[in-house]
Amino acid sequence: MARDKGKQKASSREPMQLLDNENFLTKLAELFESTKESGTVWLTQKRSTYDVDGDAQMQQDINEDQEYPCLLRATDGKTHISTQIFSKDLLKFHAAYGTLLKSSMSHLRKRDKKREKQKAERIALRKKKLEQDIIIDGPKRGNGRKKRQRKIKAAIKQQEARKAAVKRDEERAKTETIECI
Repeated sequence: MARDKGKQKASSREPMQLLDNENFLTKLAELFESTKESGTVWLTQKRSTYDVDGDAQMQQDINEDQEYPCLLRATDGKTHISTQIFSKDLLKFHAAYGTLLKSSMSHLRKRDKKREKQKAERIALRKKKLEQDIIIDGPKRGNGRKKRQRKIKAAIKQQEARKAAVKRDEERAKTETIECI
């Protein structure tokens, strides 16, 4: 039963439209406009390795002289458009495509720098507390005994946290040296 629903969904979806470069850019601008308030546009780009008649090339030998077109797809989940860009049109297309993307970037949400700043401040405060030694004072018996015990526990916890931080730094240094090699 579930398979039937999937088939119905796939058939109700609009098929991919292969457009020429100019029409693709105008349709892409319309997609960006339609998702201005809410929504997402997915863009994918890859090298097309198919012949004009639709058969895939299954040959092992690579022709260095052969130029493959670039396939660019865009969708908002409902509308699917695509175009093929040949190497002779690539510079002209990318100039227009870049301009369109830059003009559409104003619709993006801004990063929440306030939260990032608060997180950085919390991390800095935690590191500062880790560097400061806890002074254990107060009587062993009588008034202030519980306060002294809490400080002892905090000092032990701080030592464990320092050891863990040193271990993390060593692991990080090992992975960096391995990546450099």
